[in-house]
Amino acid sequence: MTIAIMAESRPGERRVGLVPEAARHYLKRGWALRIQAGAGVGASFPDQLYEDAGVAVVGDREALLDSANVILKVQPPSLEEAAALPSGSVLVCHLNPLGPTETIEALAARGVTSFAVELIPRITRAQRMDVLSSQATVAGYKAVLMGAGAMTRFLPMLTTAAGTVRPAKAMILGAGVAGLQAIATARRLGAVVSAFDIRPAVREQVQSLGATFLEATLDESAEDEGGYAKALSEEQHQRELELIAENIRDQDLVITTAQIPGRPAPVLITEEMVGSMRPGSAIVDLASETGGNCEVTVAGESVDYNGVTVMGPTNLPAELPFHASQMYARNLASFVDDLFDDEGAIDFEEEITAATCVTHGGEITNERVSEKLAATTE
Repeated sequence: MTIAIMAESRPGERRVGLVPEAARHYLKRGWALRIQAGAGVGASFPDQLYEDAGVAVVGDREALLDSANVILKVQPPSLEEAAALPSGSVLVCHLNPLGPTETIEALAARGVTSFAVELIPRITRAQRMDVLSSQATVAGYKAVLMGAGAMTRFLPMLTTAAGTVRPAKAMILGAGVAGLQAIATARRLGAVVSAFDIRPAVREQVQSLGATFLEATLDESAEDEGGYAKALSEEQHQRELELIAENIRDQDLVITTAQIPGRPAPVLITEEMVGSMRPGSAIVDLASETGGNCEVTVAGESVDYNGVTVMGPTNLPAELPFHASQMYARNLASFVDDLFDDEGAIDFEEEITAATCVTHGGEITNERVSEKLAATTE
């Protein structure tokens, strides 16, 4: 079996689907590896490192994909890239399956069997494959650094000859993987940290990292079967807004991470709340690509609102491509190793495989994607 790793074409994407150290996971099973020349350069992995690891470096895309059985990427392929994939091949990457369907339709028409890594289930056996968690770890860390750079204050307490500087206050909204990493990073940098999440079950995790847990009293379950936050009723949402409004005016740094799979991000910070914050403070909205948790957020931009910097970064893991690629490549290696049996066959009834398969045999096989496509054509 031949596995090909494509270079990324999305502007600003510096990650790569294979790092040299991960090559051994594939090679030990007797699989051949090819990578497009320069694919790893943006993540600080030059071609020579791949060659030293036993990976063939191929100059152009046509030669790379010729007779390839499996293709690995980070971002979804463009329509042009999808049309170039060999019919009958297997594609593993992010596919944004609940977003626009054009790419997925193109993959089905091409006869490509595709797997969306975002759909890997949150079960114990799949933890080593959990791409969302590994990349959220990178985003949570980087968000604090971005916010610290935008603030006009120190984060830690400093005792100097010029007097004592009080530590900054940081509030993290959403205590998933990104939020927990943001809490840990802000604490390491010396901030006084508080965190809010609609799921009471995360209280212990927040407190174990040295942060204060802000809890709203809700009358309904705020967590779905997969452990993700779910949308609240209007009354419950108003309660959480009131809690955030009470606490945000004293914060120097706010990181928002709240997202609901397949739906626009919930608004947690109103324009009025931003106006109540001190000049020189900063908000970093990690949900900007799905609408943002802050009403002032503009995706991909930094906005000055009465002296408060509101940042809407997109694709933060690409800002730390070396370690983000390392983690992503390990996730993919575990997934692909589990996907194929010793004869190179795929069991489409297996739990993880069934959950992640989006197209196969010329059809869209994922029920939620099919429903979305049907709704858009009605």
